[in-house]
Amino acid sequence: MNRALMTALAAAVLVVSGGSTTASASDAPPRTTHGPCQYTQTPDEPAARPVPLPPDPRHTPSHGTVDMAVPISQGPLPLRLDRAKAPCTVQSFVHLAQHRFYDRTVCHRLTAYPTLKVLQCGDPTGTGEGGPGHAYRDELPVDLPPAPSDPTGVRRLYGRGLPAMANAGPDTNGSQFFVVYGDSALRPNCTVFGTVGVAGLKTLDEIAAGGIEPTTQDPVPVDGTPVLRTELLSVRPATCGLTVV
Repeated sequence: MNRALMTALAAAVLVVSGGSTTASASDAPPRTTHGPCQYTQTPDEPAARPVPLPPDPRHTPSHGTVDMAVPISQGPLPLRLDRAKAPCTVQSFVHLAQHRFYDRTVCHRLTAYPTLKVLQCGDPTGTGEGGPGHAYRDELPVDLPPAPSDPTGVRRLYGRGLPAMANAGPDTNGSQFFVVYGDSALRPNCTVFGTVGVAGLKTLDEIAAGGIEPTTQDPVPVDGTPVLRTELLSVRPATCGLTVV
């Protein structure tokens, strides 16, 4: 499965392109955890960096928030993860952070479409194809308002300051995620798992203002590599950053 984030403007869909996460017929069935999140190994897509499957307790924490300190090369990008909205996603994200999976990884994609303004991160290979070697179920948002730009009401407003998971279809979440720096209209097929802090919004604005690297085929692109190299220096739970409500 190719982990590159693809945008089909005609349908306003934000996904990671690729197929299903299944092992080949000659391999043993993928290992799956036994808790409610059912993290499943993806043998055809091994981890870009060595990391075990996340813990999957029967009573997955589903209350409170976890503050993450995310210094990046262009400034701070603090995240507040919401366990009530996406307990399995938060559990996987924190697990990957604790195993330094995200450290020194480059955010490889910036988009500047009128209805899609995001920065994508989370792939140690920097190509859009790398992942953690596991996939897990969706926790799709049910409270996003309709996108004003979509009279059909199908697309929802992924508002400025939301982090969400990139995917390749149902239940294919891994490590790649995107942060929304400008209101975007998408089908509600991507798990939202928290919010970006105020300082992070300023950082995102600076990255977006830097633009997207031109290519021979497209001298003024609206989708591609950020001009300003954007590297996650480290991703860690902030000191005293766990709040239970």
